[in-house]
Amino acid sequence: MLGAIVSLLLVVAAAYAVTQVGGVITLLFIAAVLFLAYRRLSLLAFTTTFTVLLAAYTVLGAGGAPAGIWKGFLWLLLAALWLLNVRPLRKQLITRPFMKTYLKLLPTMSQTEKEALDAGTVWWDGELFTGAPRWSKLLSAKAPKLSAAEAAFLDGPCEELCRMLDDWSITHERADLPAAVWEFLKTRGFFAMIISKKYGGLEFSAYAHSCVLAKISSRSATTSSTVAVPNSLGPAELLNHYGTEEQKSYYLPRLARGEEVPCFALTGPRAGSDASSIPDTGVVCRGTWQGREIIGLKLNFSKRYITLAPVATVIGLAFRMFDPEKLLGGKTDIGITCALIPRNTPGVTIGRRHFPLNVPFQNGPIQGRDVFVPLDFIIGGSKMAGSGWRMLVEQLSVGRCISLPSNATGAAKAAVWATGAYARIRSQFNTPVGRFEGVEAVIARMAGLTYIMDAARSVTAGAIDGGEKPSVPSAMLKYHVTEMGRQVANDAMDVHGGKGICLGPRNYLGRGYQIVPVAITVEGANLLTRNLIIFGQGAVRCHPFVLREMAAARNPDRAAGVEEFDRALFAHIGFSISNAVRSFIMALTHARFTRAPVEGPTARYYQHIVRFSASFAFAVDVAMLALGGYLKKKESLSARLGDVLSCMYLASMVLKHHENQGRLEEDLPIVEWACRSLLYHAQEQLHGFLRNFGNRLLALAMRALIFPRGRVYSAPPDRLGHKLAGLVINPTEARERLSQYIYWTLEPTNPLGLLQEALLLAVQLEPLEKRIRVEGVKTGKVTALDPPGRIQQALAAGIVSETEAAALREYDRKVMELIHVDDFDPRELGALAAATPESAARSSAHVA
Repeated sequence: MLGAIVSLLLVVAAAYAVTQVGGVITLLFIAAVLFLAYRRLSLLAFTTTFTVLLAAYTVLGAGGAPAGIWKGFLWLLLAALWLLNVRPLRKQLITRPFMKTYLKLLPTMSQTEKEALDAGTVWWDGELFTGAPRWSKLLSAKAPKLSAAEAAFLDGPCEELCRMLDDWSITHERADLPAAVWEFLKTRGFFAMIISKKYGGLEFSAYAHSCVLAKISSRSATTSSTVAVPNSLGPAELLNHYGTEEQKSYYLPRLARGEEVPCFALTGPRAGSDASSIPDTGVVCRGTWQGREIIGLKLNFSKRYITLAPVATVIGLAFRMFDPEKLLGGKTDIGITCALIPRNTPGVTIGRRHFPLNVPFQNGPIQGRDVFVPLDFIIGGSKMAGSGWRMLVEQLSVGRCISLPSNATGAAKAAVWATGAYARIRSQFNTPVGRFEGVEAVIARMAGLTYIMDAARSVTAGAIDGGEKPSVPSAMLKYHVTEMGRQVANDAMDVHGGKGICLGPRNYLGRGYQIVPVAITVEGANLLTRNLIIFGQGAVRCHPFVLREMAAARNPDRAAGVEEFDRALFAHIGFSISNAVRSFIMALTHARFTRAPVEGPTARYYQHIVRFSASFAFAVDVAMLALGGYLKKKESLSARLGDVLSCMYLASMVLKHHENQGRLEEDLPIVEWACRSLLYHAQEQLHGFLRNFGNRLLALAMRALIFPRGRVYSAPPDRLGHKLAGLVINPTEARERLSQYIYWTLEPTNPLGLLQEALLLAVQLEPLEKRIRVEGVKTGKVTALDPPGRIQQALAAGIVSETEAAALREYDRKVMELIHVDDFDPRELGALAAATPESAARSSAHVA
């Protein structure tokens, strides 16, 4: 593959060669060599083919002095290529000296960094680093599907739970879930979705787990947060994978039955996002436990932001373990360790609560002072001491793909469902507000972003069910899905206006809007995730050669290390130059000749993703070569490259999701908006990367190969937004698919169901309203300003029948009930005021 390097030299010399050495033949020769580089031939195959081409070119090409110089240069280049095929010579002259320099430049890697890099698996994210992603790998993956038991759970217990929830009562009056809801969650398996049936759990798929969270979050953010934690990174997950059989047999059935409520204590005042630097300690020592002296751990810790801590009965605790007296016979600094600590253990202080932005899911601090526990409390037993960080990063790659992305997606689906209906039933200037172009643009963005979120959530969950543990995609989903959720929440507020900002029993947006920063902050702050993790981890973890080169350079077996480093290095060089050629050709042709795995309207987006994959892979290699370890500190550059990777990944998820749903034609405007938006953002982030790249000459060279025609991608056009908004403000099947698995059941206390009912009535009664305007208002027969008055005058004038008038009155009543906002006696809003009978009655009857 190294022979592809010739292509770069030929591109540089092409202008001179074509003008000075005989145009057509030279151009054909260069095109042939570029084609070979594009196709990524091996070094030997390329060299052999190049020899034949050069021989033919020498015979058929132009004569004269300029041509002779040009051909001489090419023959020297060919000689160098043949020498590079002699591996013993190549290793001695190039590989060994370069490896020595490479080792000096290679930054040191801590054990925690190594474990983070080794965690999880490389999936579609790895393909996007190749410059030529294999679509068969993605498209052949099974579409995620609920089993009969999982579907029954969503339609049964999940529906029943949502019916029990009164969010205003939970958030304003109780600051907690009712006792009956807690009992229902514990006894109906909501805390046991990831526990195997062997221990009494539900053993749901990742996709079912995700759908349950999405549905609950469409009803109550407090409840979805409560359900998410026991099923994410915590005691059950860690016990499943690392616990001793004794620990599993004791704890997992109790967790599955809800007899134990778990929390996991990781974050503390001095260690937030940098969890590997936790100062909490566990010192191996002798102590008394249940009346006898044993070797155990004396724990001292201070944790905060711990969800479920105030009500937890068992605490999963991460701490730094030391053995200063070497009672275990090994090293003194054992490392990060995880243990299970019962709530009632002496020295544990627990029960106080944080109050995260008016959304009162149970969250609070935990402290421990001289807490003594047996070594058996270490998850996995004493043999797993020091393995805590590995345990955490391995399981985080799964949990971060599910919990927050699912909650954010469910909330976004509910916001789109509600906003589409509200924009249809709410009229201004005799027109539904959803038909104003400005509102259409906002609703289109909401729908497009929600489709992206749902595609990423469902397809990635399907990959987990297929055996993947996608660590880099988990970071992409955590960041981008929660950020898109923030945008959707803001847009929903903008469309609803005063209806959205007045809290009360009738407000179905306010608490979801308030909790958005919580999702942005927890499980790794989004600023950190974007600037350091997505590309920082992906560049090493997903790149086809970097990890191989690093491992080979550090191999203590020198001969084996040089052998492997040689193979990786020269494959990497050829890979980089080939991607430069692929980037240039696909950018020049707008990827029109790139093979797509499907036919039809979406084929072009597959082609564009391949084009960006080549440009991205090329830019990454140049950046890593030019900046080395310093690239890690150039967070803005890393973040932009991470955005490009994320946009390609998310666009791929959109296309796969569209395939999974059967390539439905009605959904094409949403798919097109999503792909156009993502690809446009990828282009702009690549542009920003080049503008801010420190080396101007390298940036200019990269720009010539990445954007030879300039930036040709544009954001989704207005006409597309108009189509998209139309799918959401009308009762279409696309609207239902977009909001699948939310709680839209028609019930007196469910605003999402009532909004849908009003939307259906709006479409049904629109001809009657139009008749009143045309035959009544315009002719002067109807002069009333309010709808009830107009209906009455239209009835008197014979414009509508009694039945039609009754239907219009009932519709207007339903609309006004949905549009109204709450008001309160000042005494009801006091922080210390007890819930009054009046407020309780208001809460229970607010949408009756």
